[in-house]
Amino acid sequence: MHDNYERDQLMELVRERKFRALREILIEMNEVDIAEFLDELDVEQEILVFRLLPKDLAAEVFSYLEEDQEKLIGALSDKELREVLDELYLDDTVDLIEDLPANLVSRILRNTDASTRSQINRLLNYPKDSAGSLMTTEFVYLHPSNTVEESFARIRKVGLDKETVYTCYVTKNRVLLGVVTVKRLLMSTYETKIGDIMETNVLFVTTHEDKEEVAQMFSKYDLTALPVVDGENRLVGIITVDDAMDVMEEEATEDIEKMAAILPTDKPYFQTGVVETWKHRIPWLLLLMISATFTGTILGFFEEALAANAALTLFIPMLMDTGGNSGGQASVTIIRAMSLGDVEFADWLRVIWKELRVSVLCAATLGAVVFVKVMLLDRKNATVAAVVALTIFFTIIIAKLIGCTLPMLAKRLGFDPAVMASPFITTVVDALSLLVYFAIATRILGL
Repeated sequence: MHDNYERDQLMELVRERKFRALREILIEMNEVDIAEFLDELDVEQEILVFRLLPKDLAAEVFSYLEEDQEKLIGALSDKELREVLDELYLDDTVDLIEDLPANLVSRILRNTDASTRSQINRLLNYPKDSAGSLMTTEFVYLHPSNTVEESFARIRKVGLDKETVYTCYVTKNRVLLGVVTVKRLLMSTYETKIGDIMETNVLFVTTHEDKEEVAQMFSKYDLTALPVVDGENRLVGIITVDDAMDVMEEEATEDIEKMAAILPTDKPYFQTGVVETWKHRIPWLLLLMISATFTGTILGFFEEALAANAALTLFIPMLMDTGGNSGGQASVTIIRAMSLGDVEFADWLRVIWKELRVSVLCAATLGAVVFVKVMLLDRKNATVAAVVALTIFFTIIIAKLIGCTLPMLAKRLGFDPAVMASPFITTVVDALSLLVYFAIATRILGL
């Protein structure tokens, strides 16, 4: 919907039950906007309005609904459900089935034909994070010996129900040979053989390729579709750019949650209950709280030193925060670079060398500033100022080196690098910054 006025107008038509006028407006709207409008209605109204839509539009809207898909399926008759499923692309149907309870899955499979049922079951058998689970089997394939004229006839015959007709795949005995675009077909004579104009240098992925790496290929090579082959190079499906964008969004959300010390969830915020949200947040909070006790232990160990020079206590929060922030900067930068494929574990020496130089520059700058600050603003003597400045210097270097190496090490060990983001690194750096602080203070101040 383009503005609040249109939304309010639609809501008024629903309340006044002026369904004919409502239908006329809805069929002119974009399916995404219709889905957003339906999500704002209560379930009874949503079902009523959904039934007003023509079946092809209803299927498009259904695939974009974020909430109440399950309740809609339960409310639709078998005939209505069959009409929606017939218009849905196969990959959208598979995505729907993966999130539904068993009784509704059974009902959906009952209302699909044997061929569709077989394809759905095959797709569901692929690992959840694989290219096979992401692909659709609805694509246009051509034979290399066919002419352009014969190929156009085939596209017109089968293309209506395919996810894309712009890119056509050339196969022989199901083996992927090449790719040809409709633009290339249009620019060729009717008598030209497909084998003579197809592009043979084709980018493709295998069914068990990780879907995050597949999504990165779309971004890297600016693709609109990507073929998926099995172990014998037989074309079994394609992945389209809209599915790749969904993966990018999911992975970005997951990384953000992990970097904030939250267990990932694939549900929208308001669909996640309070208890479920608590379950996702509490494990990391408990772990970080327990690990933070090391900080208290260190402070307790140097209690006498702090009592002898109480001024040292004033600078502990600043030192810990600066160290945590420095480590967080490095970790987020490296995690982002790794997710984009710019940095691999093999680059660890180059990364450390760069971060070491950056950390020295940052440490020298902040060390000089804090020395002046402690002298002029805090009115402490030069010895205390030197202790704080040196601690800042070494803490920043240590923090940045830890921040850049831990995510790479996590990836090497098979963990998601995002778990090594700010909360975890901050806890480690806090403890180390205190050890550095008291080591320098003990040496210089003779505590």
